[in-house]
Amino acid sequence: MSCPTLYRLALAAALLVPVALHAATPVDFKKQVKPILEVRCLKCHGPEKPKGGLSLVTRAAAVKGGESGTSLTAGDPAKSPLFVSTTLPKDDDKAMPPKGDRLTAAQQATLKTWIEQGAPWPDDIKLAQAERVDFVKQIQPIFEVHCVACHKEGHAKGDLRMDVKSEFFKSKDIVPGDAKASKVFTSTVLPADHDDLMPPKKKGGPLPQQQTDLIRDWIDQGAEWPDGVTLSQKEAAASTSRDETALYAALHALLVKNNPLPSGAKAENFSESIPGTPAKFDMVAIPGGEFLMGSPAGETGRKADEGPQKKVKISPFWMGKTEVGWAEYELFQFPAFEKGTNVSTERVNRELMMVLQFPVPADGGNPYTGKEADAVSRPTTPYVEMSFGMGKEGYPAISMTHMAALYYCRWLSAKTGHFYRLATEAEWEYAARAGTTTKYFWGDDPKQAAEYAWSMDNADGKYQKMGKKKPNPWGLYDIIGNVAEWTMDGYKADAYATLPGENPWQPGFAEYPHIARGGSWDDDVGDLRISARKSSDPSWKMRDPQLPKSKWYLTDAQFLGWRVVRPMTVPATPEGLRAVWTSFPPKK
Repeated sequence: MSCPTLYRLALAAALLVPVALHAATPVDFKKQVKPILEVRCLKCHGPEKPKGGLSLVTRAAAVKGGESGTSLTAGDPAKSPLFVSTTLPKDDDKAMPPKGDRLTAAQQATLKTWIEQGAPWPDDIKLAQAERVDFVKQIQPIFEVHCVACHKEGHAKGDLRMDVKSEFFKSKDIVPGDAKASKVFTSTVLPADHDDLMPPKKKGGPLPQQQTDLIRDWIDQGAEWPDGVTLSQKEAAASTSRDETALYAALHALLVKNNPLPSGAKAENFSESIPGTPAKFDMVAIPGGEFLMGSPAGETGRKADEGPQKKVKISPFWMGKTEVGWAEYELFQFPAFEKGTNVSTERVNRELMMVLQFPVPADGGNPYTGKEADAVSRPTTPYVEMSFGMGKEGYPAISMTHMAALYYCRWLSAKTGHFYRLATEAEWEYAARAGTTTKYFWGDDPKQAAEYAWSMDNADGKYQKMGKKKPNPWGLYDIIGNVAEWTMDGYKADAYATLPGENPWQPGFAEYPHIARGGSWDDDVGDLRISARKSSDPSWKMRDPQLPKSKWYLTDAQFLGWRVVRPMTVPATPEGLRAVWTSFPPKK
């Protein structure tokens, strides 16, 4: 049978799809259509290199269509490939979504009815890719361990049953497409001492944030529950205590064993590959030496916290040639990327997902049998597309909290067997100056900035691909501009007056403030001065919609990234490792 014939048959069948929503009931785009498109369509039809030239980020883009013409004809599902393609046989090249990941009949009916009603799509709603939550793999285990005991046949507390699909969706506590209107979610994020917290504190509440995130995303995506799946009460799996002491001891032994160079040996530039992945990054050897940290009193634009100038001695180290890019960070952010599988089928996001159960070998070998990186905490799923439409391939990773950057360094160390961390503020300034003493590493003239840095003057309102401007004298690209860079240090306005003169570091105090250096695409050239300091504050996640706000992401810091440092030596003790990966001073 020919392709056109198949298409006509599919179209005829599509128009007979049972409409789950009465024609007189308006389809809510935000609650019902947006989750379908973001989860099932945006992976191929997002803002970056949309397949077939078709972007589904906005209504205008969907109507405009791609190489094959429009995808959306308001009022006419039969002339809207956005709908018809979802009804084609799964082996048809034009079937969407591809690879057999079919929409349900109810989802097809929703799209059909929405288009018949004129395809209303508010102009202010711009779509962003989201990962699909798998009910059986991700939600069912949470409900069975934490919820079903009190919400099942014969014991339905609050008239809510969570063991059977049909009974569950009779409840007013679940509103598919709207987590914030669903008590099934909102009760899980209440304070620990709240009377309505679910599960209550005495029964294991509150849930870890990664689990409440999954429940929220599942509901917002339409709360799909496969037919025939019935839940039963389960006990939490027996677990070993999370032995952080053993974790740091094992990692310390591993890193000491792999310490790169004997004392006095000359460091050279090198490339590091991340095992099990195609990703790699370049490291630049930074020679040891002395410099004047801070700015002189007469420097234009100088602020009081840039002084007094202090002579500082720095030991040699390696520093990333560029900032950490998305290609590396997403291996940490999404474990499934690392394993070469589809994130939507394995969105792990677990904290200490492999609890240590192995003794540290006497020879200092690796006790994890190839799974050392799995012992490291990973970020929860992001609630928005984290490049904010600015691009990922070749671009720096952005908008991560100080904790996320530190934990990335810990994961990278476990993954490679080599010691990585953030730069101290002193190391960063020393490397950025590269032996110079002027406002910028190219001199004092801001008019030359366009040759070396991205700023508000030339970045077109967004960050740019790494390595496109001239490097500093030591071969570091984008050390000034493009994105500001986290350092290890906590912020103190008068830190320079009390810092030691050799390898100084000002440990942090709490979540805020920490120091970022280098300025960004969102700054004037004057703010790219090497000595300029930027301190973090809660406004950097002001628009974070989560309750509580995320530990991992900064909604309002799209100007912020980081680069890694590899010191010549490993801290003397496991406690020293803990200190640099948490930015708090070691215990005495």
